[in-house]
Amino acid sequence: MPKLSATTDDVSTAEEPPSLAAVLEAGGAAAPRESPKLSALMDDRNWSDWRWQMRNRIRSVAQLREFFPSLKLSPGLSRAAAKFPLAITPYYAAQIRTLDARDPVFSMAVPQIHELFDPPFLVDDPLEEDHDMPVPGLVHRYPDRALLIATTTCAMYCRHCTRKRAAGHRESSITEARLKQVTAYLASHPEISDVIVSGGDPFTMATEVLDRILTALRSVPTVEIIRIGTRTIVTLPMRVTEELIAMLKRHQPVYVNTHFNHPNEITPESAEACGRLVDAGIPMGNQSVLLRGVNDDPSLIERLCRRLVRMRVRPYYLFQCDLVRGVEHFRTPLARGIQIMEYLRGRLSGLAIPSFVVDAPHGGGKIPVLPAYVLMQSPTHTVLRNFEGLLVSYPEPAPGGRREAPEAAGVPTVFDLTRGAATKIQPADTARQKRRAARAGCVAPPDGAEA
Repeated sequence: MPKLSATTDDVSTAEEPPSLAAVLEAGGAAAPRESPKLSALMDDRNWSDWRWQMRNRIRSVAQLREFFPSLKLSPGLSRAAAKFPLAITPYYAAQIRTLDARDPVFSMAVPQIHELFDPPFLVDDPLEEDHDMPVPGLVHRYPDRALLIATTTCAMYCRHCTRKRAAGHRESSITEARLKQVTAYLASHPEISDVIVSGGDPFTMATEVLDRILTALRSVPTVEIIRIGTRTIVTLPMRVTEELIAMLKRHQPVYVNTHFNHPNEITPESAEACGRLVDAGIPMGNQSVLLRGVNDDPSLIERLCRRLVRMRVRPYYLFQCDLVRGVEHFRTPLARGIQIMEYLRGRLSGLAIPSFVVDAPHGGGKIPVLPAYVLMQSPTHTVLRNFEGLLVSYPEPAPGGRREAPEAAGVPTVFDLTRGAATKIQPADTARQKRRAARAGCVAPPDGAEA
């Protein structure tokens, strides 16, 4: 397997079995016995050719069984694969550690019988993108930006995909005629300054085809920013070629948002791909989806965000799973996402904390969901809570710049904070208080007292 120069944390832990790729690189014997076909492909001199990876994707349950002979197949798996398209690159298949749903890579790539559960609130187009499509392929929802669905092809069809209605059923790219319709619409709507190129996955298109699309967008003078959404960084990192980078640089400013969901997806190859883009002056962000049994663990999301920032990839969004068919087994309560955000605040810098959002049904757009940091308000003061549980009274602007302070309270209450009779309610024995006490050479203040 080709060696790349990127540095990243080892994704294996004592509790996590190594990936097939890792075992093969170390000369292990168990993995080749498990998947002789995959091990043979990994030895192929074309392994680093992204086009070869696309041609050799796993596209059927029969091929899946060829790759993993010990995989237990069920009628439900076959029915799920028939209902929602299946495609897995050999590279991504090599990141699977165990052949069951306990493995996050397996869960995101391999069809499961749970996808057949079809409650009525799950629909084909939960974001109603088709209703906000003034011309074919262009979604115009927000006043200043639009989303172009450039292709229906992906390197891998994620089992949680929100565009199952289109992606993978017929792999194709936008035609020249439709691209002309898109540019005409953009030219007639100068308020649109930001275009997101999505799909499918735009990086699955030939470089010259993507170049034509970006050139067409750049022909509209009012289009200032181009963003590209791609998961190939995760599922097909060898796609980030020098040819692709040189093309993207011609269309600056270009931003690339990718889609890491789990630390196990961060490999030397994917880290190298990110590094090449960032070194070329192309800013990168990451959009994760919160998935039950995959990444709905606060410490795991913390670890993912730390590794992303180390790779110079900004954690951008943490999405609640969309209400699309086939994903009920992945959905988490909104409360879980709020708990994760509560956990991250104070443990990570703001640079490393994504926004937790719900892409609202009925085309409502992205709605940020946060823990309750504003506890109470009055005309004179707002009570705020920090990650430690510290309550502070924030004085609002006073008419004329003067305001008499109320009589000081004894043991302060939240109501006292809203009146300005106290400035804070301090929890005892926080890590920060202990550090302060150590510097002062004394013990931490008693519970409820002010420092």
